Amino acid sequence: MSLLLCLAFVLFCSGSGQVTQAVFNDVYYDASAPTQCLAEPGITMYGGGIIVNPEFSYGTYGWTVFGQGAIEERVSRTNNGFMVASDRQHPLDSFSQKVLLEKGKFYMFSAWVQVSEGSETVLAVFGTGEGEFVPGGSVVAEHGCWSLLKGGIAANSSGLVDVLFESKNTSKEIWVDNVAMQPFSKKQWRFHQDQNVEKVRKSKVRLHVTYPYSKAGVAGATVLIRQTKPGFAFGCGMNSHILKSNDYQNWFASRFRFTAFTNEMKWYSTEKKQGQENYTIADAMVKLSQDNKISIRGHNVFWDDPKYQSDWVKTLSPEELREVAERRINSVVSRYAGEVIAWDVVNENLHFSFLEDNLGKNASSIYFSKAYKLDPSARMFVNEFNTIEFGGDVKVSPGNLKKRLEEILSYPGNEDIPAGIGVQGHFGPGQPNLAYMRSSLDILATTGAPIWLTEVSVEPGLNQAQYLEEVLREAYAHPAVEGIIIFAGPVPAGFYATALTDMNFNNTPAGDVVDKLIKEWKSEDLEARTDDGGFFGTSLLHGEYEITVIDPITNSSSTSRFEVTRDSSEKIFHLQME
Repeated sequence: MSLLLCLAFVLFCSGSGQVTQAVFNDVYYDASAPTQCLAEPGITMYGGGIIVNPEFSYGTYGWTVFGQGAIEERVSRTNNGFMVASDRQHPLDSFSQKVLLEKGKFYMFSAWVQVSEGSETVLAVFGTGEGEFVPGGSVVAEHGCWSLLKGGIAANSSGLVDVLFESKNTSKEIWVDNVAMQPFSKKQWRFHQDQNVEKVRKSKVRLHVTYPYSKAGVAGATVLIRQTKPGFAFGCGMNSHILKSNDYQNWFASRFRFTAFTNEMKWYSTEKKQGQENYTIADAMVKLSQDNKISIRGHNVFWDDPKYQSDWVKTLSPEELREVAERRINSVVSRYAGEVIAWDVVNENLHFSFLEDNLGKNASSIYFSKAYKLDPSARMFVNEFNTIEFGGDVKVSPGNLKKRLEEILSYPGNEDIPAGIGVQGHFGPGQPNLAYMRSSLDILATTGAPIWLTEVSVEPGLNQAQYLEEVLREAYAHPAVEGIIIFAGPVPAGFYATALTDMNFNNTPAGDVVDKLIKEWKSEDLEARTDDGGFFGTSLLHGEYEITVIDPITNSSSTSRFEVTRDSSEKIFHLQME
C-alpha cells in the first residue's frame, strides 16, 4: 500500500521523544533512518509510494536498463528477490524507472543497497532527460549486508524523471531492494513541521498557586507569564564591524542571544605572524557579547583547509607545525574556557586534511581530546558544509559525517567528550532540497548528538527570503536540532550575500523573515486565572519565564522564575503567594 489512510491526526513517538511518524492528510512521514548494515533488507518505506514493483516481487516489471550493462532479478537464500545491475561500463549504468514529478512537491526516497564485493558509495540519482542528473543521497554500501540509502528531491518543475543509481566503480554490481519514493505537498510538509514543533519545542505545564499557610489553592488568582529567554538557540554570526557601530550593536542585541564570530577567533586572525598573538579584537567582541548576555560558539580552533592557513604556517615542517599547533590550541581554548558554549575543534575535517596530512591520521581526535581537557564545560563539534545542502557531495554525506564523529569519539580517552554535529547550511539561490535536508538530519540524529546549523546563508535570488524561511523552519522543526546560527547581517557590516538590512539598517525581505521567526519562536505574554483548585494549565515554548501571581482578594502580587524544558511535560510548578 502506498498511502496510509487515516481519519485523524496521530503522532508516534520513540522513547527518546523523537517524532518518528506523523500522519497528516492521508500520508505519514517516516523519520526512521537505521544505519546498521543488515543481513536482510529493511522495510519498504511508504509501501513504495509511487514506485511500481518496489520490492521486485514481479521480477523486473516496471524497471528498465539505464545505459549499458544488464539487469536481472536474483533471489537470496531466504527467498528474497532483489534487482542487480551488472556488466556496467559507466558510473550511471544501472536500472531505472520513470516517475512523474509535480512542481512544488517534495519527494522522499529510500532503498536498501548492497554491492557485489567490498564496499562502494552508491548514489540515488534523478535524470531529467535533458542531460541533467540530480543527486538525491548516497550511502557506502557493503557486500554481505544491506544499507539504507535515504534522501530525496525537491521538484522545481513538473515532468518525467528517471530514478536510477550510480556508482563510480563499474567493476562492482549494484544490488537494490525495497525502493520507495513518496511525494509530499508543501501543505503536508508544513503540517509535519508544525506537529514536530508542538511536540519537541513545547511542553504542557500546570501551575498550582497556594497560600504559604495552607495547602488550599488560590482560586481566581491572576497569572501573568512572560518569557525572558527562549529555549531554542537562534543566533547570528558577528564580525568586527560591530565594535565600531552603535547601530550594528543595537540591531544585534535587540534580536539575538547566540553568536559565532565569523573570522575573529580563527588562527589566521589571532596570529598573523608567527609568535605574535593578538586577541584584541576577539577579546572586545567577547566582552560586548557578554555585556549583552549573548552566548558564543567558539569558531574555530583549527581549520583543516590548506587554503586558509597563514602563509607562515604553510612553510613549517611537521615537527614545527606540531609545536605551534600545540601552542595555538592551548592559547585560544584556555583564553576563552568557560566563556564559550562550544568549540568547532577542527573545521571541515572531512573535506580537507591539512592537519592529518602533516601530523598523522589521528590529528583531529587528538585535538578534540586536548580541547575538551582545556575547556570541559564546552561541547566539542565537528563542522562541515554540504552535508544537508547537496546530495552529490558524497565525501560529507550524513553517513560519512556520522562515521567521522564516531572515529573521533572512539579514540582512546575520547569516549566521554560531549560532542555535537555542526552542519553549516550554505544554500544556493535555488529551491532548497528540503527532502534531502530532512533525510540527512534524520540520519545524523541516530548519533544521539545535538545538531546545530552553524553558518546558515542563502545566496541572492528572486526568492531568497522565502528559501531562507523554508530552511530555518525545516531546521527548527527537527527534533535533533538544538541551535541555528545564521551567517547573515547588515549590509554596513559587509553581509552582502544574505543581507538582513540595507545601509540604513532597514530590513530587507530576508530580515523580515528573521524578525518574524524570532517573534514566532518566543512565547507571547500570557494572562490567565486559576481555577477553583488554584490550578492553571497551558502549553509553553521551552525557555526561561517570569511569572507574577496576583491575589484576587488583597491584590498583592508574588513574582518568581521557572524554566520549561523537554522534561517539563505535565510537570506541576508550585507557586506560593507571599
